[in-house]
Amino acid sequence: MDDLPGKKKKKNKAKQSPSDAGLSRRDFLKISGASAAAPLIARASVLSAQEAHTSVQGPGKVPVSLTVNGKRLSAQLEPRVTLLDALRDHFDLTGAKRVCDRGTCGACTVIMDGKTVYSCSILAIDAQSKPITTVEGISQNGSLHPVQQAFVDNDAQQCGFCTPGFIVASKALVDSHPHPTFEQLKHGLSGNFCRCGTYIGMRAALQSTKSAKGA
Repeated sequence: MDDLPGKKKKKNKAKQSPSDAGLSRRDFLKISGASAAAPLIARASVLSAQEAHTSVQGPGKVPVSLTVNGKRLSAQLEPRVTLLDALRDHFDLTGAKRVCDRGTCGACTVIMDGKTVYSCSILAIDAQSKPITTVEGISQNGSLHPVQQAFVDNDAQQCGFCTPGFIVASKALVDSHPHPTFEQLKHGLSGNFCRCGTYIGMRAALQSTKSAKGA
């Protein structure tokens, strides 16, 4: 049948094979492989350059130095060791307690760089450049800190297991709020949990404690 008027005949263009272009199958595979590998090689070069400026430590023990209660403490620790484990197992500072081990109960609370933190959730290797205060460092020249004395006077502890964490959190609170309101008390101690439920005694202790900032 003749072509209809106004319509152009479509030409079937055969796909050009590597042999038609003067390339052997081996050459074609070499070129294709090099093209695919180029982005990967470039990315590997960038990663290598970045790693060259990053110091990798571990998995074995490395030297770790901490400033705790005004003293410099050093030990060989694996990078995975938490601040809580370093304090308890390597520096014999057992005031911070392991309870939940997931940063929810507050029994392991310490002050680091002026802020309360859960020592079970911080790696010791990451705490090296920051001053740390534990419950052992709160007393003054062998005498109880005003917060500690207030806890005793107001019977603010029962089993006592959570008390060190509450003492540390309370000191940080009265340092920042010399005369805390009830809402500030609730907020300041909200990160600590007492299974004995001695919250009334703790709040009374804090309300009777004067600021000990700088002490």
